[in-house]
Amino acid sequence: MLYLYYRTSRTTTKSQSFSFMEFTEIYKMCLFPFVSTDASDMKDLEKKLRDAIINGQSRTKRPYSKIIIFVEGVYSMEGTILKLPEIIALKKKYKSYLYLDEAHSIVGKHGRGVCDYWGCDPNDVDILMGTFTKSFASVGGYIAGRKKIIDYLRLNSHSACYAPSMSPVVCQQIISVMNTIMGRDGTSEGVDRILRLSRNTRYFRSRLKQLGFIIGGEMNSPVVPLMIYLPSKFTMFSRELLKRNIGVVVVGFPATPILLGRARFCLSSSHSKEDLDKV
Repeated sequence: MLYLYYRTSRTTTKSQSFSFMEFTEIYKMCLFPFVSTDASDMKDLEKKLRDAIINGQSRTKRPYSKIIIFVEGVYSMEGTILKLPEIIALKKKYKSYLYLDEAHSIVGKHGRGVCDYWGCDPNDVDILMGTFTKSFASVGGYIAGRKKIIDYLRLNSHSACYAPSMSPVVCQQIISVMNTIMGRDGTSEGVDRILRLSRNTRYFRSRLKQLGFIIGGEMNSPVVPLMIYLPSKFTMFSRELLKRNIGVVVVGFPATPILLGRARFCLSSSHSKEDLDKV
């Protein structure tokens, strides 16, 4: 088996940089080969897929039984949106598997992630996962896939076997949020929130660019990294914002290369235009 992690930047050869925590842990504990590739270069990903099929395992040269591509819908450190149609095309071409992390992906017309954003069929994604700790204001997460995969995880996953279940209050919070987003509560609040988030995202990004700041990601991405670069500026930047009652996540090494530190703004539909102008 071969794991391919489709990371966000060619500026580093270490897969931990710019990686979401789950992928970093997989890299550390993995019993199988783990290769990272550049998310802005489909040719690089295709080359690694082709090389893996042609050359096989590094020692025995036997063919890999499976090749799994790990991707994030919206990259947490860069704010870039995955080009999912191109990934799916490569996945089908080379008969590999696709694992999609949607932790930050409240994008698309219905807010259902990059499948919704690009109009792709979710059945083309073999394993789909996300978290309830961000937009759902709760705890825990989810993983979705074919029944055979989920049944296997339920029987063999350490967390499924030994971790305690979610409390009823937490479950109700998640169900209520999902009902709101999907319009099952009989109101248009879910649609309104998704539209507000989209407007807030575009407005905040355009204002930062007008002020001359260097930001990463794409116009529709609600994760907005503002480049600070030097580690010596992190503490001062964070403290100055806190003095103005503005909370921001400052990210540095080892989550990013040492000279590519940034402040990460995660926008919400609850932010008003006045809130964004204040920042």
